[in-house]
Amino acid sequence: MTRILALDTSSDAGSVALWCDGEVLEDFQLLPRQQAQALLPQIKKLLADAGTELSQLDALAYGRGPGSFTGLRIAAASIQGLALALDRPVIPVSTLQSIAWSTHQQYFAKKVLTLLDARMDEVYWCAWQWQDQQPVALMAEMLSQPEAVMLNKLDDQDWVLAGSGAVFVERLPPVLRSCIQQELPEIRPAAGAMAHLAAQIWQAGGAVDAAEAQAVYLRDKVTHGS
Repeated sequence: MTRILALDTSSDAGSVALWCDGEVLEDFQLLPRQQAQALLPQIKKLLADAGTELSQLDALAYGRGPGSFTGLRIAAASIQGLALALDRPVIPVSTLQSIAWSTHQQYFAKKVLTLLDARMDEVYWCAWQWQDQQPVALMAEMLSQPEAVMLNKLDDQDWVLAGSGAVFVERLPPVLRSCIQQELPEIRPAAGAMAHLAAQIWQAGGAVDAAEAQAVYLRDKVTHGS
């Protein structure tokens, strides 16, 4: 029986989830500026509800970014501390990929453009296509102003725009806007989605040593209040 604990604090939410052979138990809460204090109690309660001990975990996954600088540091430090104490490997999961996963699960979207508000008048973004039971990136994850978001191939109008950056839809290039059929700014990165993705990464041998638990910022400037 494979057990993977996933956590995410990359946005204004704090979420933890447990993958147990295909079943996922999740605790997702909106916790602006409170993730650091709430994370360990969330983990303890989730594991207690699942009847699982920390020692029974096979691996630990986390939202590696992009996202809030402070939130990403909380997640990386927490997961690294737990993994080192338990001598378990870690599984970094893209926050943008988790948004694409949730969008497919809730709306059956096959093509998802994920945008996260990066502050400083910029967005983190990437394009995803559903294949082999997961969202596959069609490009590298990017940071730019909304006006610079563009895809190489715009052959249809089946794109769904998801993530907090979707509020900038009117600032996207007109040719790109014409290909977007739905905007879902309410979809956030979530540990439940990351648990599913982490299980696939785990099965593919993609776990890494705890010392490699790093955050992916895409920007070297810290934004105020992020």
